[in-house]
Amino acid sequence: MTSPLLPQPKSLIEYLPARICSSADLPWIPDSPEKSWKPLRFFADGRGFVELLRMAPDAVMPLHRHTGEIHAYNLSGQRQLCTGEVLGPGDYAYEPPGNIDWWKVVGDEPMTVLVVVMGTVEFLGPGQVVKARASAQTQLKAYHDYCQQHGLPLLDLVD
Repeated sequence: MTSPLLPQPKSLIEYLPARICSSADLPWIPDSPEKSWKPLRFFADGRGFVELLRMAPDAVMPLHRHTGEIHAYNLSGQRQLCTGEVLGPGDYAYEPPGNIDWWKVVGDEPMTVLVVVMGTVEFLGPGQVVKARASAQTQLKAYHDYCQQHGLPLLDLVD
């Protein structure tokens, strides 16, 4: 059934190319014993990235600032925001550009979150001095380095 409200494709080719990858084909890249991430997509021109983030119980995501918006969907486990809210499986959080926060994994289960990061995440020290940054460029380099060090195939995850 066609709808006069939706544009009709001339052929199925107009729907291509979809970029599909199996999460099972991508490595978990450890940042620390408590935190690892799995890259899913890096946006062109350094606009941002998409990842699965996994953290162990009691792990803390330190104070950080977002230069762009963040979309986070909890898949498993729970985390408590610095404002006191607890997010669990099925909960979604939107963080606007400029947001500064920290949070902690709570409960006995590891937490996994699907995260869409636009812009850069700036990790802050005393006086809100930037100590480190996570951006499309830094995450892509970490992915390339990890694959090279472990003899893994490098998948095309860049738009």
